[in-house]
Amino acid sequence: MGEGIPLVLMRVPEAVAEFLSSLRAKKLSPHTLAGYERDLRLVARAAAGVAGVPVEDLEVRSLGGRLVRAAFADFAEPRSAASVNRAWSAWNQFLTFCVAEGMLEGNPMAAVPRPKQPAKAPKPLLGDGTASATLLERIAAGAREARDPWVERDLVVLALALVTGMRSAELLGLTVGSIGGTEGDRRVQVVGKGGKARSLPIEPPIERLIDVYLAGRLTRFGLTTLPRSAPLLVDLRNEPLRRGGLQYLVRQCYRYAGIHDRVQKGTLVHALRHEFATRLAERGASAHELMELLGHSSIVTGQAYVASTAREVRHAARGNPAYAVLEGLRPDASDPGTPGVDRPAAP
Repeated sequence: MGEGIPLVLMRVPEAVAEFLSSLRAKKLSPHTLAGYERDLRLVARAAAGVAGVPVEDLEVRSLGGRLVRAAFADFAEPRSAASVNRAWSAWNQFLTFCVAEGMLEGNPMAAVPRPKQPAKAPKPLLGDGTASATLLERIAAGAREARDPWVERDLVVLALALVTGMRSAELLGLTVGSIGGTEGDRRVQVVGKGGKARSLPIEPPIERLIDVYLAGRLTRFGLTTLPRSAPLLVDLRNEPLRRGGLQYLVRQCYRYAGIHDRVQKGTLVHALRHEFATRLAERGASAHELMELLGHSSIVTGQAYVASTAREVRHAARGNPAYAVLEGLRPDASDPGTPGVDRPAAP
């Protein structure tokens, strides 16, 4: 603060509450807000322990570099690098807010080391690239056993994830009115992270699946119409499908389709998003196109999908002039005297 301008005195829990309130204007998801609050309160508790005061008495002005660094050291010990990085980001934003509000002279987070994380590799379904086809075909054939099976709903959930690459929250946020456009040229209006909207094209095969599902839903629940504001994906009581229900549904579909062993650790619904992007990259989609379709703010993640397919690397390697020489060599396989060649014995 400038000379002669006193700091605004506030305790950390009160400042955290004000900061979280300010985040509402950013229209973050409840899950993201809960993550901010959890990380802020856990590190605050560690800082209070280092300072030897109850957390409710910890003052913002006491949050210097040494104290915050020591608090993060305690916080980081039992946690992964990803968790520490997430908390570091939350605290950096919080302390920047405190500076702007006149509670601190400067942001001390420059004194707090941040762990390096290896670049995350995409995690599509394992195998030869046919797992998604197997999943759709077997679920469409009724492979998933349930007391009250609803094949059309299950198929729409899986297919939407596989042909659009939507996140779980984006899928669950869809309404009947999210599907727009004329037949054969429909699009799905998606609200992504930070309230950022994007429009995703869908093709006639999934248009038909959605139409069949919605018609069946009217019959199943004895309805005559569905308002545009109605959730697109629902559970067996016609209530909005929620995160836990979506995860259970997808896990069961993997199991009954016989591909549960192709789902990489740490993924579930998100594996379908990785599958979408990886298969498009294999077929020539650029990093920029993937960024637009996936709703990323940076091209870096799209580049990771392209790199994971090794398409550009293979294209570069194919230009090796040695291949031209090898192409011109036509050794006679029937000649046992070709030098340097060990011939297998005849069966």
